Amino acid sequence: MQSQDEKYMKECFKLAKKGFGKVLPNPMVGCVVLDKNGNVVSKGYHHKYGENHAERDALLKLKNYEADGGTLYVNLEPCSHYGKTPPCTDLIIEHKLKRVVIGMKDVNPKVDGLTKLKNAGIEVTTGVLEEDAKFLNRVFIKNMTQKMPYVVLKTATTLDGKIATKTGDSKWITSSDARKEVYKMRKEFDCILTSSNTVISDNPTMEHKFKCILDKDKRIPENAKIFEQGNIYLSTKENTPLKDGKLDIKYVLKELYKKGIYTVFVECGGTLAGSMLKDGLIDEVYQFIAPKILNDKEGKSCFNGDKVEKISASKNLKIYSTTIIGADLLIKYKVL
Repeated sequence: MQSQDEKYMKECFKLAKKGFGKVLPNPMVGCVVLDKNGNVVSKGYHHKYGENHAERDALLKLKNYEADGGTLYVNLEPCSHYGKTPPCTDLIIEHKLKRVVIGMKDVNPKVDGLTKLKNAGIEVTTGVLEEDAKFLNRVFIKNMTQKMPYVVLKTATTLDGKIATKTGDSKWITSSDARKEVYKMRKEFDCILTSSNTVISDNPTMEHKFKCILDKDKRIPENAKIFEQGNIYLSTKENTPLKDGKLDIKYVLKELYKKGIYTVFVECGGTLAGSMLKDGLIDEVYQFIAPKILNDKEGKSCFNGDKVEKISASKNLKIYSTTIIGADLLIKYKVL
């Protein structure tokens, strides 16, 4: 049976998601405030980077301290330091809340809201739906703890995992509905990353405001469509260290982060996809699966960057979403 704490924490998650795509590099946060009788008196969320945090958004709607003796729910530990806005803990204390329920602790080392609230005599409960809270802000957590963008790889395959025939023919494996969905997906990310092999093979435009191209030996012709639109970060052996004779992609990702890139959408062939997976540089996989079977062992595979002899050496992923898109299936996985 769902507890009251879990019920209102889920409401915080729903509110937090309203800030999707607008709050980075800050986390998505929602807040629900109850009075001392258990009635909801206010709700809030972090609307946009630089604007009020969720707790402040909710509490400033109250005019007569209706939350006095009540409970505040929030999916992330309230801030205790001055940033773009004053500390949320101060406002919580000012409104005389009796209890604060938190989904997860903040990974930002500057934050210690728990101590400040407890020292003020407020009862604090933490870890309510903690794993869900962490999954909601997985991008923020990686950005903050690793100083690297969150990386999602998109691939489109047949049922037997092929992205092209042995001759390189790949148009089209998936339906037009799936391709339209990819156009929408790109807009959710700060950057699209691809390889020179993909550009030379497909000559795509990949319309986006910022694109990163891995082209160690500058093989891509200057008239390639990829250069027609958007800002380009071209990674070559002249500006990127080499690792085992190849571009150090981890270095590239760290450079992108320095440029304010917090999310990366990778579209590439099996060699780069496999190499990034092997090196632990992919956080999630979006796989479009078409109801087709190529049935050719020489067809090009979606991941082809390692030599593995035992199933136990496989990369493990967790499915968290399945959706029918036109004639195809979209599966979203978290890499474990």
